[in-house]
Amino acid sequence: MAPTAKSSRKPARAAPRGKARGEERDLIARLSRGAVICAEGYVFELERRGYLQAGAFVPEVLFDHPEVVEQLHLDFVHAGSDVTQALTYYVHREKLRVIGREKDLVPMNRAALKIAKSVARKTGTLLAGDLCNTNIYDPADKRSIKEVERIFDEQVGWAVEAGVDYFVAETLGWAGEALMALEAIRKHSKVPAVVTFAMHREELTRDGLTPAEACRRLEGAGADVVGLNCHRGPATMMPLLKEIRQAVKCHVAALPVPYRTTREQPSFMSLTDPCCGDRRAFPVGLDPFVCTRQEISDFGREAFALGIRYLGVCCGAGPHHIRALAESLGRHPPASRYSADMSKHAFFGTDKKIRKIQTDYQDKA
Repeated sequence: MAPTAKSSRKPARAAPRGKARGEERDLIARLSRGAVICAEGYVFELERRGYLQAGAFVPEVLFDHPEVVEQLHLDFVHAGSDVTQALTYYVHREKLRVIGREKDLVPMNRAALKIAKSVARKTGTLLAGDLCNTNIYDPADKRSIKEVERIFDEQVGWAVEAGVDYFVAETLGWAGEALMALEAIRKHSKVPAVVTFAMHREELTRDGLTPAEACRRLEGAGADVVGLNCHRGPATMMPLLKEIRQAVKCHVAALPVPYRTTREQPSFMSLTDPCCGDRRAFPVGLDPFVCTRQEISDFGREAFALGIRYLGVCCGAGPHHIRALAESLGRHPPASRYSADMSKHAFFGTDKKIRKIQTDYQDKA
């Protein structure tokens, strides 16, 4: 195993959530009581913080700075996430082969699971194992199918060894690949499975199914939660979620990216910036398109009103987005102690201690 860097500074700890009762580690039991919030999008946040390279998006930070990964998990829990999801996204055989680190496959997966499990058990959050798009799935190529099966079986096996509470199979573009991920989960474990598609510009999976039909097939194959994550922002994901909610009886997942996607440019990969010669904004020029916290709150309320209970924010999410989502559901996570209170602002405050000379100037501020 590659050496890990040590830090002299101990990471801040999220407030513990008390000893877990039997059902508290049961995803379905939690969903039966209300919403479950799952923070995703670790790779984008780590890239912003300077610990991950955009492009390959492989979290080598697991070896280079494991304390940073731990702190990010804690930050999301502090902001209101009910889940600590292992950072095994793109830590599969094919992606590590691309960057020349396939020899680190096993130790890197186990490092991600160890960090996530430590945080989950300290904070009382659910521990989720993670599978993702392999980028090699080709229904017409038997060799690729065999390799995809190998990738999923391997990652499921390591997560089962770590004792995950449930699995997430995410950011899948092919219904066939999603069914393979679910099959691997079902073959090796009995824990719940959440399976989500990532829709590009087309409103069809890459094998030609509507998201509603694809989710219906997953439900029939035994998925406990189905839905969408990544690629689409709140505005362009919501119409598809409404169709999915009507098509299935199981729980539905909704984890958009926090970007203002449009009908003309429905995925964050398709967004172009008119201020930069209409160049493609993905992945590091997306700043002008970031949703406000209010937009994330509005999305959370609307989704929950539709009966969607598995909620989160994907690539591009920061802890402030997760806090906004949690607060939209009437929650007050530890981070809510620091939610905005403009009553004491120097110019815009309403507190009687604010000087009139300042409030009179607010129209010119």
